[in-house]
Amino acid sequence: MAARMDVLLGAQWGDEGKGKVVDVIAPDYQVIARFQGGPNAGHTLLFEGRKHVLHTIPSGVFREGTINLVGNGVVIDPIIFLKEVKGLEAAGVDVRKALLISRRAHLIVPSHRALDAASEAEKGRAKIGSTLKGIGPTYMDKTGRNGLRVGDLERSDLMDRYNALVRKHERLLGMHDHVFDRREAEAEWLDAVQELRRMLLVDSEHYLDQVLRDGKRVLAEGAQGTLLDIDFGTYPFVTSSNTISAGASTGLGVAPNRIGRITGIFKAYCTRVGSGPFPTELDDATGEHLRQAGHEFGSTTGRARRCGWLDLPALHYAVMINGITDLAMMKADVLNGMDTVRICTGYRVNGQVTDRMPYDITSDVEPIYEELEGWGELHHEAPLPASLERYMARIEQAVGVPITLVSLGPDRAQTVLRQAATVR
Repeated sequence: MAARMDVLLGAQWGDEGKGKVVDVIAPDYQVIARFQGGPNAGHTLLFEGRKHVLHTIPSGVFREGTINLVGNGVVIDPIIFLKEVKGLEAAGVDVRKALLISRRAHLIVPSHRALDAASEAEKGRAKIGSTLKGIGPTYMDKTGRNGLRVGDLERSDLMDRYNALVRKHERLLGMHDHVFDRREAEAEWLDAVQELRRMLLVDSEHYLDQVLRDGKRVLAEGAQGTLLDIDFGTYPFVTSSNTISAGASTGLGVAPNRIGRITGIFKAYCTRVGSGPFPTELDDATGEHLRQAGHEFGSTTGRARRCGWLDLPALHYAVMINGITDLAMMKADVLNGMDTVRICTGYRVNGQVTDRMPYDITSDVEPIYEELEGWGELHHEAPLPASLERYMARIEQAVGVPITLVSLGPDRAQTVLRQAATVR
């Protein structure tokens, strides 16, 4: 009997803790597949006292017997990818036997990174907050039908295709007055693609079709978060791909009617990296406390994350747009010791109160808060404090789906699977 593919994704502005949840639930799946994004992602996992950060490789790589697939919707920097592989091998992970790469995935070339830097510099104060990994320019070449794909590494005319793409980039960089030393940048890239082409390359849409027909379970792992989606995020302060559940279909070649459970990951508060609107942001001692207690610094860039209270209209929007069936709440322990915590239940926009996320939250949006009792110190095990249960019940009532997993610390063992009360 054919199985369905489940989806796990971020329900905020990214950095929600998706990697840990994938690692925890990976034993229930035979295949973990990344469906969008690139090395701008940073999925952090902590177990047995060791910290691991993954950028492109799916988070099931540490589970024996799990196949990990990099899907067609992902963009790959061969240099970063190979460093990640070698880092895992140094940690004792036999990654190559359990790692598949879609031939339809697009490649980041060195001149993409140069274009990213030139574009961001030109924006000045209006900059997006790019990680400067070349993600945006690579997706632009994909939609512009100029891109270089993993499958092209097997073609005899690879260098002709590569040179044509780089010449186009050099013309654009000349318009930006940006200096780009091609010879210095591309030697390492060319070495990396030769090693990449020796890895297990597959036609991933056919591979996943057969896996599902064989009754095996597949988990699609998203990167970034819903509010960074190119269509439904806080545009233009977004990423360059579809981070929502619909992106799992286009990013893996799996039809929508073959998707089953959709799990949304969110923090017990909110964070955001880089520029863009953030209604509940706290520019005070409380915000700094959340940053330090939650170690809120980007795993990819090291940038300090902006911190604020949980935003229920934004979370409800994520539930709606993704069709989320259940939620996983991360970092409840970061709010330890607070007498009270706050939740944004709506906005006041131009004098009108709404509990919906508006088209434009870059204008004057005032959050409306509800105050709840804090829960003291958590002990990383059930039963959870009654005040924390009430906090989660309030969230469930607002967004209409249950919270089935609660993370009480960074280690995979610090996780409580919860049978949530029926949501009314």
